[in-house]
Amino acid sequence: MRVIHAAAGLAVVLALAGCQRTSMSDFNTAPQPAPLQAQPVGGVSASQLPDPTMNAAGNTSQFPAAPVSGTAAVGGVTPGATDTAAAATGLDVTKESMVGNWRVTNAGASCDMFLTLTNLGSGSRGGTRGCAGELTQMGSWEVAGKQVILKDRNGNPIARLYKSADARFDGSTNGGQPVSLSR
Repeated sequence: MRVIHAAAGLAVVLALAGCQRTSMSDFNTAPQPAPLQAQPVGGVSASQLPDPTMNAAGNTSQFPAAPVSGTAAVGGVTPGATDTAAAATGLDVTKESMVGNWRVTNAGASCDMFLTLTNLGSGSRGGTRGCAGELTQMGSWEVAGKQVILKDRNGNPIARLYKSADARFDGSTNGGQPVSLSR
């Protein structure tokens, strides 16, 4: 029994020893480390940076062409006369009216297109399912005047469409293939 009392007493003493007060206060008398000395700095040089579009060989072929907006030529293809005629007779279109699911007819084949208002670069997010050719690369779209421009994932236009009826758009891809959207 005495061993138990001695062990209990020892446990109480150890527990109380662990309860010493430690704090960070102004009464801390421990020496503070000395501040670091400033180090000398080497000279600073100035020069013109190289052109970021040039590689070591001096050409720009490693970078893709910048996206083109509007109706200018893209990939060497200029919108044809049919696009000019469609622009003159095209109906007004709003971005909100384009949102949703569309049935696409492209070069005799059909597929689905989904258009959202989620921003993606200079346009809104969109995509296709089951399409062939240039439309497989569609990643975004935008409304510019009376035309709807479908763009690839890099922001380059791949097709231009004009509203021809209440739920129908007609146009062509940059490769000259006819494209129609309908609901």
